Amino acid sequence: MLEKKIQTALGFDFGFTKIGVAFGQAVTQTASPIKILKAKEGQPNWQEVEKLLTNFKPDALVIGLPLNMDDTENTVCTAAKKFAQRLHGRFGKPTYLIDERLSSTGVSYVLEEIGQNPYAKNQIDDLAACLILETFFKYPDHRPNAI
Repeated sequence: MLEKKIQTALGFDFGFTKIGVAFGQAVTQTASPIKILKAKEGQPNWQEVEKLLTNFKPDALVIGLPLNMDDTENTVCTAAKKFAQRLHGRFGKPTYLIDERLSSTGVSYVLEEIGQNPYAKNQIDDLAACLILETFFKYPDHRPNAI
C-alpha cells in the first residue's frame, strides 16, 4: 500500500514530566510551537492529545528519539518508543520516530542568540518539537518507516 504524502504533522518532544508539541507543514518545511503537555511518567492527558489531533488534523505524528551521541539508546528512548506506539494505537496515524539528539540544546542556543533565557524550561519543549518537525520535513529521504 502506498503511503499518503505527508503535508502536515504534529511533532512531539517526549519527556517524563513534559511533552512539547508543535504543528508543521511540508510546503514551507516549518513548524510552530503549540503547547507543552504535562505528563506523569511519560503519560499525557490523552484527551488533550485527542483535542490537538481533532483541531490540527495532521497527516502524521513525529516523535523525537533522544539517542546517545554514540547512537545507542537509553531509558528515555525506550519510553519515547512506547509513547509513539501508544499514539499510533490510539489514533491510527502514521507515526515516525526520528533522531532528535541535541534538539533541546539547539533551542537553548537559539534563545541565547536572541537574548532570552536559554534555561526557561517553559519555552524549550515545544520549540524542540518544532526542530524535530522541521528536520522531518527537510530530510524526507532519511525518514524511517512509519509505525
